Amino acid sequence: NEYKSYLRVMTRSYDEAVFNDILAEIKTSDLGWTLKQAVQQELSKPFVNVKDIKRLVPVFLKESGLDVKLRNVVFTYLLKHQPPLELRANTCVYVPPESSTEPMFFIRNAQARWEKRILKSINTMCTEKSIPLARMRTLREQADFAQKWRDMSFADEINSEIRPVYAPKDFLDVLTSLSSPNYNPKIYDYTDVNERAGSAVWGLIQIRLHLKTTQELRVLFNNLSTHYFQTGADDIEGVNLEWQRLGTKVIQAGYSPAGQRYLQQGCYPTQRGSLWLTALNVTPSQPDSQYYTQLKSGVFKYELLVDKLFLQDVRLTAGNNEAYFVFEDLMVQLLLCFSRDTRLLEHFQQTTALPPRAYLRGNVGEAEKTVIYPPNGIIPFHGFSFYLAPLCFIWSEPVTVYLVFKELYTRFFFRLHCLSSHPQGILSLCLQFETLLQTYQPQLFYHLREMGSHPLKHAFNWIMHAFAGISIPRVCHY
Repeated sequence: NEYKSYLRVMTRSYDEAVFNDILAEIKTSDLGWTLKQAVQQELSKPFVNVKDIKRLVPVFLKESGLDVKLRNVVFTYLLKHQPPLELRANTCVYVPPESSTEPMFFIRNAQARWEKRILKSINTMCTEKSIPLARMRTLREQADFAQKWRDMSFADEINSEIRPVYAPKDFLDVLTSLSSPNYNPKIYDYTDVNERAGSAVWGLIQIRLHLKTTQELRVLFNNLSTHYFQTGADDIEGVNLEWQRLGTKVIQAGYSPAGQRYLQQGCYPTQRGSLWLTALNVTPSQPDSQYYTQLKSGVFKYELLVDKLFLQDVRLTAGNNEAYFVFEDLMVQLLLCFSRDTRLLEHFQQTTALPPRAYLRGNVGEAEKTVIYPPNGIIPFHGFSFYLAPLCFIWSEPVTVYLVFKELYTRFFFRLHCLSSHPQGILSLCLQFETLLQTYQPQLFYHLREMGSHPLKHAFNWIMHAFAGISIPRVCHY
């Protein structure tokens, strides 16, 4: 009860729903078990009086370092589940996820149609090529696959009949076809330059969304100003020992907000791995290793159609890149485990997208006899492996790379291939790009448009792939 009181103080600006969700998350995590053990050990001490527990709990938490871990849990939860400030009307009132995932109904409808199109593509592929969605491997196949696990380049040859379900170009076509029933670009007032609502009248994105103005962007990314030195990006001789010592202190403190703030001005490669773990609140543990082993067992036991999609994607995109080809085996291993991870289904609470479902064999048409397919609910597109590739440079342990990749995906990457009006979503990013380019380089924008080489068509792959594959790994890390 005293721990609950302490947690309630941390979330006092939010309502009861936030407190209950965070409490439930702690109870089912490793931190909950650690707290229980710490309480038992503390109460077993002879000089501890039960009447003093209320006074001793905050002191004990700070001395043991559990206070920082609790704060990190609260901070991470609010980052993932709270809607952007623009959608909260500058208040601290909690907005339930189901009512804040997507306020625009025409975008929700477009997402539903896009999901049906993806499912139709997969079903057509299975029917034409007589490939099952999933099957259990024989014992011999399981043993052979386990032997090939460390050298996945020889697992299967690329099957030319297996094609990507969709590519960035297909998704761009969907974005450019969106239109709002409340906005007609043909009667747009060209004298009304509303930068906040998007003014890319020559652009491919013909809807208006809430965007940040140039001044707001300058404030938000103030630390990226040329007035500040960017560690890791500005090449100079020598090392800034003071900045490096500060990075060491941030790592030792283990406080996620401090880690994020520090990284806004870059870090040295020797500290990058530890600082990223701090900023993302990722702490690899023994249970994580055991869970990863369970995922591997699922890969050995069952063969999925998406396995072939992931394998082909790695070999044709990131694995075929001069910077990432050395990590081909590792990327295949991690993505196959990724496809079996049912914990990833939690991120669907933050979006209008729904995980695809498949009928159990012999039960076609019976809605109650369906399962989520693949188990993580994510169908890969052409270039999906680029999200993972830059991370392989930073850590040598597969479990750590996997945990960081999963955290980055559930925080940011999933918004890059999902229809949403969220400020971090692909729609807003594309509209922001077109608006800024049209505002500050109108002649270039108009020239490319008239040449039939629209700027967004060039930049879309960069945006959707989070600039991996086009930028060198060092820039992606920064």
